[in-house]
Amino acid sequence: MNGVIVTTERLTVRNWAETDRDLFHEINSDPEVMAYFPFRRTRPQSDALFDRIRSTIGETGYGFFAIALSHDDRPIGFCGLARTDLEPVLPDGTVEIGWRLARPHWGKGYVTEAATGLIRHGFTTCGLEEIVAFAVKDNARSIAVMERIGMAADPARDFDHPRVPATHPHLVRHAFYAIRRAAWRQRMAAGIGR
Repeated sequence: MNGVIVTTERLTVRNWAETDRDLFHEINSDPEVMAYFPFRRTRPQSDALFDRIRSTIGETGYGFFAIALSHDDRPIGFCGLARTDLEPVLPDGTVEIGWRLARPHWGKGYVTEAATGLIRHGFTTCGLEEIVAFAVKDNARSIAVMERIGMAADPARDFDHPRVPATHPHLVRHAFYAIRRAAWRQRMAAGIGR
């Protein structure tokens, strides 16, 4: 799968283009953007991840897609639906929604807009039954997005992230959110989140 995945009022959610590498590195090395992650990526590390994500999107249709401004196709971050790889914490086949946005574009509702479009895509095009999200317990900004897009906290499924090193104990515990297709349909029927 290549090209555009979702369009919204202001955004295009699409696969990555070669010209997006600088932005991808910017968001993965910015200390504020990455405040709730235990590491920042160097340019070679960022490029390697960029290639892997772009290839996975092309092969499976899932991954963290570029978010670009519709009027000029300038990338500003990413948002995507990705298959998790966290067994036994999360069962195989679990699909998460996640995002990261360059700091100059914070506070404008872009992530909420992109994520709303991708949840619709996940339920209507991909046929998913559930979409999940998780974030460090203190990551109020991401948790607020989860709530705005209709996800509900599920504290019974909160977990300690197995890939967070012991050197960063404050980043280990993750809050778990989810939305099921039936709940999403109820929101749509009520005119919420369109």
